[in-house]
Amino acid sequence: MIVTLIGYRGSGKSSVAPPLAERLGLPWLDVDLLIEQRAGKSIREIFATDGEPVFRKLERDLIAESLHEDKLILALGGGAILDPQTRAAIRAAGPVVWLKASVDVIADRILGDDATRQRRPDLTGLGGRDEIELLLAQRTPIYQQSATLTLVTDGRTIGELVELIVHAIPQGADG
Repeated sequence: MIVTLIGYRGSGKSSVAPPLAERLGLPWLDVDLLIEQRAGKSIREIFATDGEPVFRKLERDLIAESLHEDKLILALGGGAILDPQTRAAIRAAGPVVWLKASVDVIADRILGDDATRQRRPDLTGLGGRDEIELLLAQRTPIYQQSATLTLVTDGRTIGELVELIVHAIPQGADG
């Protein structure tokens, strides 16, 4: 069984995946990191030099490859769920956990982290909080449709989120 973490950029997917994997004794993968490793450049650079369609194809292909694993914690990029094939594949593979964060929390995390700002592209030309509000409004219905479990991350620690996921996923997912 594969447990997939979805949510907007800055919602906590990359932070929750390693301790969740450790708690369950499973390997974990962060799709955005895999993309950067395979491409040899940051996501921002991929968008700038190759364009979003090339990035999305690489993302879709890496997710499909990852779903061949038997047991895995998989952290997706925030826009990965825009692809209908990806949505269907992650739902078929196991529980899909939406880490739902408020605009305020996301803005604080993204805008307060220089590394994230340097590695991630501006997707709309709006930038900052305006972009977060717009994309979150567009993606929220897709996150809702995709998720088998929704956890609000605001005010919760990584450890609390890990425990909530562990207790919510079907028995047998941990090995």
